[in-house]
Amino acid sequence: MAVVFHRRTSTCRSCWGFNMVNSFEISRESLSRYLLNDFLASIVVFLVALPLCMGIAIAAGMPPATGIITGVVGGLLVGAIAGCPLQVSGPAAGLVVVVTELVQQHGIESLGIIIMLAGALQVAAGLLGFGMWFRGVPPSVIHGMLSGIGLLLICSQFHVMVDSTPKGGAIENLAGLPEALYKGLWISENSTHHLAAMIGVATIAVVILWDKMPFHKFPKALRWIEHIPGALVAIVAATALDGIFNLPIKSVQLPANLFQDLRLPTINSFGHMANWELLFDAMAVAFVATCETMLTSTAVDKMAVGHRTKYDKELKAQGVGNLLCGFIGGLPMTGVIVRSGVNVRAGARTRLSSMLHGVWLLAFVSCLPSVVRMIPVSSLAALLVLTGYKLLTAPEAKELRKHGRSEVSIFFITMAVVVLVDLLTGVLVGVVLSTAKLLYHFSHLEVRTVKDDASHKTILYLRGAATFLSLPFLAQAVDDVPPDSELHVHLEELDYIDHACLDLLMNWDKQHRASGGNLVIDWGTLGAMYRDRRKRPRSGMRTKELTDPKLLQKIVNGETAPVSGETATVSGETAPVHGETAPVPGERPEVERESE
Repeated sequence: MAVVFHRRTSTCRSCWGFNMVNSFEISRESLSRYLLNDFLASIVVFLVALPLCMGIAIAAGMPPATGIITGVVGGLLVGAIAGCPLQVSGPAAGLVVVVTELVQQHGIESLGIIIMLAGALQVAAGLLGFGMWFRGVPPSVIHGMLSGIGLLLICSQFHVMVDSTPKGGAIENLAGLPEALYKGLWISENSTHHLAAMIGVATIAVVILWDKMPFHKFPKALRWIEHIPGALVAIVAATALDGIFNLPIKSVQLPANLFQDLRLPTINSFGHMANWELLFDAMAVAFVATCETMLTSTAVDKMAVGHRTKYDKELKAQGVGNLLCGFIGGLPMTGVIVRSGVNVRAGARTRLSSMLHGVWLLAFVSCLPSVVRMIPVSSLAALLVLTGYKLLTAPEAKELRKHGRSEVSIFFITMAVVVLVDLLTGVLVGVVLSTAKLLYHFSHLEVRTVKDDASHKTILYLRGAATFLSLPFLAQAVDDVPPDSELHVHLEELDYIDHACLDLLMNWDKQHRASGGNLVIDWGTLGAMYRDRRKRPRSGMRTKELTDPKLLQKIVNGETAPVSGETATVSGETAPVHGETAPVPGERPEVERESE
């Protein structure tokens, strides 16, 4: 481009011709670089996705092929039409608990119908523009849900890690952990549980040690090693140990034909699509999958500067993917944060990396199924135990402490209900609690009364929002004021007042003055706060001199516009402009005392 700028004296044709060729060469060079980056990134993502797809399927009580097929659909189909190009979709650990319960309740055939209904709901939500609304779920609820899922994963997959069988529900799995631990530690000639536990512990240890390796200190020629996923290194090490010592433990069962284990929905199962129970379960799957997808998309936008997710498009793409997965007998899919983060860190530039990872998944299990059959099941379960631990102890959940005890309480309650009842109930309870907290903050009014018997004066401090919900407390506070005393009402910390409370104060003022009392209040600011709160902030409200109390009603009705720079007075007495302290009769205001 610099050469073009120096050749401004050349003919227009030569300049344009040179510029076009140069631009073409730059574009071709950039395209080659992007293709290479995407190609390398897709291999890294494939190496991460392969063990996780099989492990998630096994954890959900499904054949390993179902997890792989879901990963293939997430790469080839969803990756091609996604609204977040760098996000990698596939089976996720967050849906393991849901799928396990659905299989136990309805069977594998009905699972496909539920996933199809969930996909249809996602497509409809994307068409209606609801993509951004799913980002509005409170963080305390989301992290409580994910932590609950993490705890459930640990409780169920710890049994699988010792070549045992999960006990069923969350309480049973949790109560059975001491027995599973005993099986893993007790060495017996008639049992192989301790051997499976050894492979599982070795898998977790390799992942942790690999993540702590100081790759930045390696020579530049060897720094490419850091792009190798720790999960892959652990699976290779566990498989090698199993092969060297020929351990009698369970290995992955993969058929010669990948599609042999897929169970398509039957014609009879399609007749259950109008079943409200299945529709309710589909809503749970769609909600959890969408929330996890939206969280992953937001995280990818933060990691990959310059990329912005089209949330409605991503939601529709996820729905299309789940429609297909349900039809061919796969697992529900979602955007997966682990694989997406690996994709970005590996240097992916376009959606091609996600699509290619689906190609590698399909090619590997189709051409090299014998290699997959060598992988120990305990090593895959160990990866999910580690994943559950990371979900349970996520740093984002710890950050909630900075936002108050109420957020922490909602987090723990949501997590407890997810574990003890079910996932959707836990999320609904968390949303209801968050809504109740919001209503409390918007409607809470703190009333503080200070009495001065010597000067026969009462000071009332109002803080928060004076609404009809808090009217009984405000009415009780003003009714406790002696009839012939002087009441000063401070509005410095009042954020909002509605018509009910405003009408109460106006009527009480008339009755109080009739009994010989006096009320000192900034009527001008109070009226402006009622009328103009939505137009400008409280600090910018304007008041007007009120020599007639009836003028307040005109301000409330919008018939009179407040004017800045003036004070509000009632019955000939000066009331403080908003933000100042009400003067006490017989005393000078603080501002005057400071000037003296």
